[in-house]
Amino acid sequence: MEAEILRHGKNLPRGIRMRRETCCGVDADVVEIRTACAAAAVGKPKGTYITLDIGQVLHRERDSFSRTANAIATHLKGLLALPPSLPVLVAGLGNREITPDSLGPLTADHIFVTRHMLREMPRQFGRFRPVSAVIPGVLGTSGLETAEAVRAFQQKVEAAAVIAVDAIAARDTQRLCSTVQLSDTGLCPGSGIGNHRTALNEETVGVPVIAVGVPTVTDAATMAAELFRRTGAHPDEDALRAVSSGMIVTAGDMDRRVREVSRVLAFGINLALQPELTLDDLTDLIY
Repeated sequence: MEAEILRHGKNLPRGIRMRRETCCGVDADVVEIRTACAAAAVGKPKGTYITLDIGQVLHRERDSFSRTANAIATHLKGLLALPPSLPVLVAGLGNREITPDSLGPLTADHIFVTRHMLREMPRQFGRFRPVSAVIPGVLGTSGLETAEAVRAFQQKVEAAAVIAVDAIAARDTQRLCSTVQLSDTGLCPGSGIGNHRTALNEETVGVPVIAVGVPTVTDAATMAAELFRRTGAHPDEDALRAVSSGMIVTAGDMDRRVREVSRVLAFGINLALQPELTLDDLTDLIY
């Protein structure tokens, strides 16, 4: 949404740069918030926000999976900027039992983990980056804040960076599972639905946190207002929100969407962390 808000603004605050890129045939909006004043003006932390259009994956366009995975990998490598020998922890956030919130765990299922291989067979696997994956669960089932759990795992594996994958909320229903946002600012689990938890960022974890978010839900009031506007009406969104009781909605086929998007995210992350491998290599190694 940062890109959309800024694109429709008449004047960008000083300290913000924005551009549109195409990588591997996938369009992306890149917003760089460079100063504290600019961050305060738009209500977002300083850092880089990259929003990729991945709708072609759901439409199963030709070569869409490989193009999207490689585009995600290219942008992730730019955000990580780590030597290939340094370890990385991938955290799949969310609740596997709730379909729209299962994106993180499903993505973590497909991560090519190598830390144990390097430790047991360094000669055969020495060219790989040490990668670990964890599904920390949610506060209601574990009793742990996500940031606490990820911090503990990060310290154990001595990761130089964390890639946190989570489902997020969208204002526009057309964005559900059709965009992916990457940022180097971390994230705040639950904030998209008003359930703010401890932030997951460099300050709380101790190392850089790259956030990978895909919108899977929207709130009912926002959706209703959007539908009214499409018919030419001018709804009172605050009034709609007052009577919607905080209801959260998602798409009827979200189970299919989450499965497909989690796979392309995982392959993009794997390609970013192990650049010597190809999609075919990863298919053989993971499945």
